[in-house]
Amino acid sequence: MRFLLTDEQREFGRSLDALLTAADTPAVLRAWAAGDHGPGRALWGRLADAGVFALAVPEAYGGVGPLPVEAAVACVELGRHAVPGPVAETLAAGVLLAGAGGPVAEEWLPGIASGAVVVSLTLEGYGPYAPDADAADAVFTVTGDELRLAPGPGEPSASADPARRLFRPEPGGAPVAKGPAIRAAARAAGDTAAFATAAVALGCGEELLRATVAYVKQRTQFGVPVGSFQAVKHRLADTLLGLEFARPLLYGAAVELASEVSRPGAGTGSGSAAGSPGAGAAVAAAKVTAGEAGYAAARTALQLHGAIGYTEELDLAWWLRRARPLRDAWGTPSACRARVLAG
Repeated sequence: MRFLLTDEQREFGRSLDALLTAADTPAVLRAWAAGDHGPGRALWGRLADAGVFALAVPEAYGGVGPLPVEAAVACVELGRHAVPGPVAETLAAGVLLAGAGGPVAEEWLPGIASGAVVVSLTLEGYGPYAPDADAADAVFTVTGDELRLAPGPGEPSASADPARRLFRPEPGGAPVAKGPAIRAAARAAGDTAAFATAAVALGCGEELLRATVAYVKQRTQFGVPVGSFQAVKHRLADTLLGLEFARPLLYGAAVELASEVSRPGAGTGSGSAAGSPGAGAAVAAAKVTAGEAGYAAARTALQLHGAIGYTEELDLAWWLRRARPLRDAWGTPSACRARVLAG
């Protein structure tokens, strides 16, 4: 099979890259980590205008999706630029609420598609924490076959990434939907969150590699650039291979998810995939590979930058801190490997 992005998909990625390059995301990250969500929400609105969050929302609710391939293109760019906020969670919420259908979908999905609403969520089997819940307009939780709207973000927990704060949502809240469809929608939402996180991790790794290659070209030792040393070349080549190996798995998972959406009877709601074992295994393979590749890129970047890599002043630190949490979010490597074997 020969798989290539279309001209429109590539142009979509280039347009997002240009938008985010002009946005000065390191400054947005610093503000977000300090609790000032204003610049991040403004950037969120511009991304929504570009159609990013509509990709997970069915047309019936004001979106254009689900479009997993385009979502992968978008999330890779968001990862390259370290965009703050619950990106994967909001996209997953689009799938979850579409699967739930009814009043809760009608109330929240148009706002998600337009960027007016930022959502975080927790799902059974993925841990109790909702990323960036303090910045979200809604925090949804799923327990069994019940979908609830949490009454508050809860207390923050320690996070390795200061621009990705973790919260345990306040318990309670009346159910906003219930029934077998919620379980199926939650499985599909979990796949979407893992898939989007894999794409963000891949983009994060790409930026770490790009910054490291640029640095070793200008850093000298013994009168020559350290990038000319064979050991450095090998380390960078291994990092590149890891990222390039993850890319086809990511887009392969996108094709599997798109096939699930289009398969008759697969949806649990308006345009929602049910989360089949085959698609789930493909997502898990992409997640573990992209997560490990991104984390390997962070280790390479830190080693080759030396002590300067630890400094708060260096923008690279934001990507370094992000790589490990992305590797473990929405499916640890061991959990993803087990799912690949089961699938």
